[in-house]
Amino acid sequence: MARNKTAIVILMLVLLVLILGFLVIYAFVLKPVVSGYAIKAQNFGTEQTILTIAQLSQNCQVVPLTIGEQTIELIDVNCVQKESEILVEN
Repeated sequence: MARNKTAIVILMLVLLVLILGFLVIYAFVLKPVVSGYAIKAQNFGTEQTILTIAQLSQNCQVVPLTIGEQTIELIDVNCVQKESEILVEN
């Protein structure tokens, strides 16, 4: 009977050590890797969005941006200057 209790206690301690080991591995290895991937993906998406807006505005296209319920329209300043020069010449 004493051996059974000892074996159960040892088994529970081994399980506890394994669980704590998995928690440490998750906290210090897996979670930073997953978080790092998410941050890289967010940065990539932000860069792509900014590049698309810049490319569209360089082609003298009006780029509508909606933030909440407010929409603003962006256009390259050079396009506006060219347009005003054309109007002044005529």
